[in-house]
Amino acid sequence: MTYPQHIRAVLTLGLPLIGSQLALFAIGLADTIMLGWYGVEPLAASVLATSLFFLLFLMGAGFAFAVMPMAAEAASRDDIVRTRRVTRMGLWLSVIFSAAALPIMFWSNALYLILGQEPRLAELAQSYLRIAGFGLIPALLVTVLRSFLSALERTQIILWITLLAVVTNACLNWVFIFGNLGFPELGIRGAAIASVATQTQSLLLSVAYIVFLKPLQVYALFQRIWRPDWVAFGEVFRLGWPIGLTNLAETTMFTVSAIFVGLIGTIPLAAHGIALQIASGTFMVHVGLSQAATIRAGRALGRGDVPGLGRGARTAFGLSMVFVAVTVLVFLLVPELLVSGFIAPEEAARTEIIAIGVTLLAVAALFQLVDAVQVMALGMLRGIQDTRMPMIYATISYWVVGIPSSYVIGIHLNFGPVGVWLGLVIGLALAAVLIWARFLNLLRAMEIKASAA
Repeated sequence: MTYPQHIRAVLTLGLPLIGSQLALFAIGLADTIMLGWYGVEPLAASVLATSLFFLLFLMGAGFAFAVMPMAAEAASRDDIVRTRRVTRMGLWLSVIFSAAALPIMFWSNALYLILGQEPRLAELAQSYLRIAGFGLIPALLVTVLRSFLSALERTQIILWITLLAVVTNACLNWVFIFGNLGFPELGIRGAAIASVATQTQSLLLSVAYIVFLKPLQVYALFQRIWRPDWVAFGEVFRLGWPIGLTNLAETTMFTVSAIFVGLIGTIPLAAHGIALQIASGTFMVHVGLSQAATIRAGRALGRGDVPGLGRGARTAFGLSMVFVAVTVLVFLLVPELLVSGFIAPEEAARTEIIAIGVTLLAVAALFQLVDAVQVMALGMLRGIQDTRMPMIYATISYWVVGIPSSYVIGIHLNFGPVGVWLGLVIGLALAAVLIWARFLNLLRAMEIKASAA
């Protein structure tokens, strides 16, 4: 395939994935905006709560992300049985992980207090997680099914289901947070109820699509799903746990950054949450492209097409860099416009929150590049089923370098929220260099081996 053909193929597969990632982001964005309009305290508590929820979610999603390259490789060989086996065991592992993670969320108040958070914020965050925690099961199961459908290059349905979830979540937020249509005003707990209902809806629609669409019935995905397949279980587990720990390493860095900013105060924490939401929105584009790169790499691996693997990787990376240039300009030129929409006009702390948020977006412009590089390299490595060394690199970059840097610059040296974010940039930059070098070295070795064959 030529580069224009690769661009067309990546965008055909990737645009629905990008759209679905942006739609997932829009769900969190709606929560942030609506809770921000409800009050600064519930917004700050939701930053703490959702940081822990997504830390656990992304760790558990390692098994779902492992399904994607394994199913893509099998699908490239039309191996229906293999595709079914790895997907089923991905579902098993997701349920097991969810059951283990639920107690952490249910008794999270003590954890937040140990970490020095304000008692009122800790209590509100726990009240959110005691409801939202039950949504982890459908959320992870949906992620497995998304990986299954993506591996089969059926990404359009993923986009439509996720767009419907955006509408459902926003409507339920309006009902339960503010107490409309005769329902009680539940505040942050209302946002949690809306999230669980939305995740359950997405799961039911995904299952229905797989069960009733005739071309997918050949996979018989849910027939005798209670029967264990220990060989496939072990394979998904071995590939997935390093992905989960890689996700944990990066997410922990961002979660700890929220805790560091929480030590500074409620208003800086609210600004941190808003700026992080905006930066996360643009990052979703790179996540979607990374997933497309994973699928394309997995299929190339199944075909033994090393030249196609290299060209596809360079194409996906180039598209990601184009979007980096656009987002950096937006963050630097119109940051106040981006931040101001999250805060009610009558909010007393509005001016202070906007000022801090604008400064943080300037730092976010710095880590757009390095964050994009590391996630694209991770996607390509997952496509060729290399996950353990990236896990080690991520652990070193985020835990050994990133988190201490955030604390030293932000708290110890009194640079405040900006210093915390500069520590994030340092950790992400190191990860980008190490993980990208790993991919280039493996690709070069594969090309040498292919040319000698």
